Amino acid sequence: MLSKITRLRKNRKFEYNPRFYDNKDKPNPFKIEPKFDQFRSTLNPSRGLKGKINSAFDDTKRQGDRNIKIRMAVILAILILAFLYIIDFDLSIFFSS
Repeated sequence: MLSKITRLRKNRKFEYNPRFYDNKDKPNPFKIEPKFDQFRSTLNPSRGLKGKINSAFDDTKRQGDRNIKIRMAVILAILILAFLYIIDFDLSIFFSS
């Protein structure tokens, strides 16, 4: 009895077809579709180990924006130096005197 209360309902799909609309040669203009679905690699994930490995290799082949990579490296370096400063890490162990 408790499972009837806690069970989640399935999402319902909205498919509206007007009575006098012939959609044989054109796609449905009332179909709700996100704007960037064609660019997403995770929209329809491949099932199985081989599909996941292939999608991971495809993601590594894609080139990212160089500015974002540089910005991430700078932010990461600042955070690491701030952390080392907070814990009073002594940098003199790396230099010979």
